[in-house]
Amino acid sequence: MAALNVTQKLINDHLIEGELIPGKEIGIKIDQALLQDATGTLVQLELEAMGLDRAKTEVAVQYVDHNLLQTDFKNADDHLFLKSAAQRFGLWFSRPGNGVSHPVHMERFGKPGKTLVGSDSHSCAAGSLGMLAIGTGGLDVAAAIAGQPYYVKMPKVMGVKLTGNLPDWVSAKDIILEMLRRHDVKGGVGKIIEYYGDGLKHLSAMDRHVIANMGAELGATTTVFPSDEETKRFLKSQTREEDWIELKADEGCEYDLHDEIVLDDLVPLIALPTSPGNVVPVSEVAGKKISQCVIGSSANPGLRDFWIAGEIVKGKAVNAEVSLDINPTSRQIIQNMIDIKTFGNLITAGARFHQSGCMGCIGMGQAPASGTISLRTMPRNFPDRSGTKDDQVHLCSPETAAASALTGKITDPRDMEKLYDMNYPEYVDPEIHIINTDMLVAPPEDNENVELQKGPNIKSLPHIEELKDSVEVPVLLKMGDNISTDEILKAGAEVLPLRSNLPEISKYAFTVIDETYYDRAMETKDKFGGHIVVAAENYAQGSSREHAAIAPKYLGQVAVIAKSYARIAWQNLVNFGILPLEFENLEDYDKFEQGDTIKLKNLRASVKNRDTIEVEIIKENGDSVTVPTKHTMSDRQIRVLLKGGIINDFKEKLN
Repeated sequence: MAALNVTQKLINDHLIEGELIPGKEIGIKIDQALLQDATGTLVQLELEAMGLDRAKTEVAVQYVDHNLLQTDFKNADDHLFLKSAAQRFGLWFSRPGNGVSHPVHMERFGKPGKTLVGSDSHSCAAGSLGMLAIGTGGLDVAAAIAGQPYYVKMPKVMGVKLTGNLPDWVSAKDIILEMLRRHDVKGGVGKIIEYYGDGLKHLSAMDRHVIANMGAELGATTTVFPSDEETKRFLKSQTREEDWIELKADEGCEYDLHDEIVLDDLVPLIALPTSPGNVVPVSEVAGKKISQCVIGSSANPGLRDFWIAGEIVKGKAVNAEVSLDINPTSRQIIQNMIDIKTFGNLITAGARFHQSGCMGCIGMGQAPASGTISLRTMPRNFPDRSGTKDDQVHLCSPETAAASALTGKITDPRDMEKLYDMNYPEYVDPEIHIINTDMLVAPPEDNENVELQKGPNIKSLPHIEELKDSVEVPVLLKMGDNISTDEILKAGAEVLPLRSNLPEISKYAFTVIDETYYDRAMETKDKFGGHIVVAAENYAQGSSREHAAIAPKYLGQVAVIAKSYARIAWQNLVNFGILPLEFENLEDYDKFEQGDTIKLKNLRASVKNRDTIEVEIIKENGDSVTVPTKHTMSDRQIRVLLKGGIINDFKEKLN
């Protein structure tokens, strides 16, 4: 038998359909599902629409970690709905304030050798435990919970060899920032990143979580680590040693692509606005004045990350011009921070503590002041994600953030040795952590009579019609490269409470790009029956939020024509019946203008037969030109698209 890498072993053990040929669709059995509230409300409404009786996965957990601010009834109502839905469909429920989904799931439920899909793009963080964990659209998660395989194009596997050991003042965040410096936000598209090598023995399971989490920023399908003695030590610290199995690559296994990082050579790194891929050494931008440092989020969630910040500021005071914000990852982490004196060190230095959850990472509070620099240990710095339109968010390690909070300017943490006569603190993880499961609610044995609690902000999903055979609609937007889901459907405290109210949240579609989009979309929906948008490379990168597909669909979006797509967004478009077309000739992108009219004919047969789809572009003066386009959907996706999406397809199967 051929030598296999960890990724191949995980997929082989769960393969239901297809072969491990890059680019070909495979179907895999899913063991676990993760939902968070910003996307989970839609998943629960989808489970309702599907008529599901009870979850079919081994474990499914509904977390409340995004929409925690209760400035009115909306979020509170949704929390009640989510709890009732978890009880109705047989899911665990993590109560508001219990913690961020990814690290809590890793602590309490993650198991080496298992598969997971999550309705959050950072669900790939569970790869730190030797899992195959993939962030995806909510409809795919709903289908997995209902017992269906998860379908994805088989990625190439990039093996990244880690050698050596990290220098002082350099940590796991700098490893993933180095990957982003090399490969940018498109470098992982169509790939699974698998780390191996002697350098792994110096990286804890939570260090690996930091790296796996931000694999999403590379555009990777997921990130995979082996399950080794460090994995075992982590599970033992969580009193779950019995869940450990060894899972490592066979000697002599091969990878489709290769890279290598010599850890000894790394320096503190920082991502500049407005992309996680805009990475430079901290030393290049040191000295710039800052106003905020935020430590926490799923991208730096471990006890060590808070401890190192606490040790750096211990006995000192945060600069008077800086707000040092602490987003503790979980209630359990807070208890451990108190136990090892980290909480006291941070509070005494002047840090502001917030409740356990995503908070500023998703724009739920903690917006920075206008025109000022905010350093964050978070995964993303897309425009306006923080809640401030002219934000200048930089992404960095806890070491860089804490050092900068003291000086009031971007500071290379290595300078702490001369500025404060400080040696790099050496962290020793507690052998057994304080465990807190009080805010995890188990699913009931009898769920048949549980009723869903729907407040006035919760609207059931509308029926989606099947794909039309011909359309004549306007081009409502033409966009460039790397348009993110934050730009398609913004996050933040104003918008996310509307996630269960499709008519209302649709009013924010594309407003970051064009504030007139909603009004124009409603007008063209009534007049023409819909519209299309045109984009360049890597359309809809970023989060898994399927609102970035269903909101435009609700407003009449028929198709997207793009040079290329981010994986999750491409799947979401199909799932909601939006046709994702690609240029056969990339230069044809230049032939489209906003305001053009396009004609598509014989769509159903062309899509089904994989024929070239001719797009006729009609200019305002009446001139026209025709360009060829294509799609890369699988046979299964073609079936789903023709029916108007996965919900229609699943309901037909049930009937």
